[in-house]
Amino acid sequence: MIRKVRFLTLLLVLALALATLASCAGQPSATTTAAPTQAATETSAPAETTAAPVTLKVGATPVPHAEILKIAQAELLKQNINLEIVEYTDYVQPNLALDSKELDANFFQHLPYLLDFNAKNGTRLVSLAAVHFEPLGLYPGRTKNFADLKDGAMIAVPNDTTNEARALLLLQAQGLIELPADAGLEVTPKDITANPKNLKFTEVEAAQIARALPDVDAGVVNGNYAIEAGLTMADALAAEAADSIAAQTFGNILTIREGDEARPELVALADALKSQAVKDFIASQYAGSVVSLG
Repeated sequence: MIRKVRFLTLLLVLALALATLASCAGQPSATTTAAPTQAATETSAPAETTAAPVTLKVGATPVPHAEILKIAQAELLKQNINLEIVEYTDYVQPNLALDSKELDANFFQHLPYLLDFNAKNGTRLVSLAAVHFEPLGLYPGRTKNFADLKDGAMIAVPNDTTNEARALLLLQAQGLIELPADAGLEVTPKDITANPKNLKFTEVEAAQIARALPDVDAGVVNGNYAIEAGLTMADALAAEAADSIAAQTFGNILTIREGDEARPELVALADALKSQAVKDFIASQYAGSVVSLG
């Protein structure tokens, strides 16, 4: 009888133990509760984002300015700056587009031209950096050398104020004409004081002079337009020296709107244009027709 009671008691204990285990199996443990919470946290955490690149829209004449800007593009991409180059074939529209905020900067002109443009158009554009110098060259047209320049020979010069004065100063340096001692950047053919060969002058838009060479005896061509036309310093009858006052005065500049001098992306662009990579490109690509500054 005692054994029977003990046996029944053991069965009761086992039944209670099994019931307890079944109840615990239906409840989440501390470990299973924590896991879904961590997973949910990881799912809801915001994904890491990369800032969109800053875009700089810069106007430039095709050669050499746009070509030089393309070398600077790679350096700017490292700084999350996307350089968009807009090409122009004249000297007026890039400044108007910059003034009207269609562009962030432009790269095609020298400072005297910019100052003259500001004065005549009421714009407020400034230089951020001088990048390079393009020697102005006197190129042969119908006449192939100085000795063959005849009395009354026709010379084409740029029709904008500063580049025309620069052309006349170049001709004076070759002994072809004389100008007043105080001749500045507004001198014109009317100011010539001596003209032994009675040279005639035709004022032509700078971009067109290289094309006009077959119709004149010689023409003074801006460096960028000479390069576009396939002309080199070796073709020129005369050119401005790379170490001349002209080189310091007529360095080609990165131009921006007044008040934008501290914009980080524009400062980065100026630095890229002064980089060793750009200097090396200029030296190898243009063989003296373009000279780096600084």
